[in-house]
Amino acid sequence: MYECRKIEKPLIIDGNLDKPEWQKAQKSPRFIDVIGGTPCTYETRAALLWDPEYLYAAFWCEDPYPEATLTERDSHLWFENDLEIFIDGGDTYYEFQINAINTIYEVFYIWQDVYKKGGKYDVPEFDVFENEARVFGGNHDRSNNYFWRGSHPRGNRWAYLNWDFPGLKSAVKVDGKLNDPSVISKGWTAEIAFPWKGMKWLANGRSLPPKDGDVWKIFLGRYQNFPMNGTVINAGCGWDVIGTNDNHYPEKFTDIRMVDKKL
Repeated sequence: MYECRKIEKPLIIDGNLDKPEWQKAQKSPRFIDVIGGTPCTYETRAALLWDPEYLYAAFWCEDPYPEATLTERDSHLWFENDLEIFIDGGDTYYEFQINAINTIYEVFYIWQDVYKKGGKYDVPEFDVFENEARVFGGNHDRSNNYFWRGSHPRGNRWAYLNWDFPGLKSAVKVDGKLNDPSVISKGWTAEIAFPWKGMKWLANGRSLPPKDGDVWKIFLGRYQNFPMNGTVINAGCGWDVIGTNDNHYPEKFTDIRMVDKKL
């Protein structure tokens, strides 16, 4: 259980993690392989903070050869190197990805077993036709016995690719040189702010902003391409083990307790 501490005033989101708040924040352990739990090849750590307006996330990423080429919003960043944050909302969850040039990708998900006519999610914001929602069964929904419905027991969910987190702020900073394998870099950092007022559909009965002791399940991960033996291996690491290469398992996300303790 990670204690997410409260801060006094909003942070300036610029990717610079030398701020006193981040220096005082408790960092995660070194990220581990999301399937097997072995240490991540490149050191990766994260931290979280909050105030009445925002939930803040920070990543420290070792990377001797940082790469990022995708610049269009909602590009498929997982084909390159990226950082990922998933926030569980019980019957919903939200996916955020970012690369080293601050391109972001977002999707909002609603489990189909709760999406009913006249129900709480039967609103224009989540009209499946108007918003061209996709049917998504997880990362395994095109393989063997999991074809179409994926491997999660809840089955399919509606995926809203056009949903953007209102008021989201993000920034990155590269310590070295991007896209130049002739230069050995130290790595890169990312800083993200999620407004609490944008978490209406994720609160699941919790207060916004949170109360002292409220627990949120959040996945913080990193996916990295490694050129090896004439091919490219994509490896995922995170704060906690998921046990599968499908990270769309909200019940396995890290428990984050919001505490009203000042740094």
